Amino acid sequence: MTSPHPRKRPQRRSETPRGPQQAAGLQEVRDALPPAPESRTVAPAPRPAGDGVPPELLALVTHHCRRINAYLARAQHLQTLHGDDMKQWQRLVLYALTDALAHNHLLVGTLAAHLQRQDLDADLLRRYLQSPDPDRYITREAVHHLDGLTGAVPEETPEPTWTGIGRRIARDGD
Repeated sequence: MTSPHPRKRPQRRSETPRGPQQAAGLQEVRDALPPAPESRTVAPAPRPAGDGVPPELLALVTHHCRRINAYLARAQHLQTLHGDDMKQWQRLVLYALTDALAHNHLLVGTLAAHLQRQDLDADLLRRYLQSPDPDRYITREAVHHLDGLTGAVPEETPEPTWTGIGRRIARDGD
């Protein structure tokens, strides 16, 4: 039944694609990701697991999501600071966005490495990552980061940077 009264304001329509179109587009982006340089497959070393999520993984997600959100907010805020200077804006917005992307990639790779260590079925991991090649996310840095989170002793001297950061995240709960 239609109302006899016209709308006071026209209904807004989102320009952002939703539903199957957007999901298909994101899948194309995921499939186009290049393999990680020196990608890794982590050997299983399952730790006894309870029903809960290990606190170091919760801290890991919190740590990286905070940084990702800060970089994304900075990219948005740059329009008010440098909206009249294209060269400054493009340089700074791309720095912020690529920093967010790097944190996201490291986070996904670290979680994927953890799941491989827990001996998660490879097909299930591919499904979770929505990628035919889960190793594209698992870089040397992601493995170092996981080692720090789980308290592994690094074979390299000095200790890799991401191992130390992982230790701090696990210790502080972020």
